[in-house]
Amino acid sequence: MTLRPPELPRPGEPFPPAPGRAPDVEDEFVGGRLRDDLWVAEYLPQWTVAERSGARWAAAGASGVRLLIEEDQLDWREEDAPLRVSNLQTAVFSGAIGTSRGTHRHRPDLTVRTDVGERLLWAPTAGRVDVTVSASVDEGCMLAVWLVGVEEESPRDSGEICVFEIDASAVRGGAASDDTAAASSVTARCGLKAHGDDRLETDMRAVSVAVDAAGPHTWSVLWGPAGTVIGCEGRVVYSSAQAPDYRLQLMIDLFELGGRSEAAAYPKSAVVHAVRGWSGG
Repeated sequence: MTLRPPELPRPGEPFPPAPGRAPDVEDEFVGGRLRDDLWVAEYLPQWTVAERSGARWAAAGASGVRLLIEEDQLDWREEDAPLRVSNLQTAVFSGAIGTSRGTHRHRPDLTVRTDVGERLLWAPTAGRVDVTVSASVDEGCMLAVWLVGVEEESPRDSGEICVFEIDASAVRGGAASDDTAAASSVTARCGLKAHGDDRLETDMRAVSVAVDAAGPHTWSVLWGPAGTVIGCEGRVVYSSAQAPDYRLQLMIDLFELGGRSEAAAYPKSAVVHAVRGWSGG
């Protein structure tokens, strides 16, 4: 379904039901397998080199994939250390080596180091995505889901829908806690980031969600001509009349932001249980 102005729900209201048709993309990562026709298992590979961008992952049981940060994993770029990432994304795009053309040029000093060409495996201009995850509880980690402008037509098409960013430190309770009340809520960040798109205004919000984020829970996003709506476990947590109207790639990221710690246990991890997506209306 596509939103229309009178139907834009507000935070606290029920999230709109899924379309009455089969998803255009659906993946439960059976056996921990990553589909070549849907996923690029690298993080923005054009801005770095292959040995630094590649994701680490393992099966999370019969279904689901466990994104990993392993002890020997390299930083995404030497210049950005400490920053290690395991990411899945549904498209790649870059210009030639040495140019500034490429998806999510989030800093002005980035230039292409690996020419990845253009592969738009799934990059809708409007639609809906449901992602079921279990967030990381490991020190220094963050789990995030974004829809980011591919920029294959113009660097201006660079806006981002941040479905959520959850810091491990915010996953109160976690797996080792006996505090049921603490484990039943988490503060996440969600909203819109304009980046290089002067047609959008950045609007990020901290939202408190009544879930145990260390266990399976589902985030949803619906965007189209009337705006953007983000929800968690069937309730709207964010709505805006703004929405990008160009191709967006889905990105699911596990970051380690704080660097290696001798006291930390590796691998650090988060689980992606399922993804469903519908393009357009």
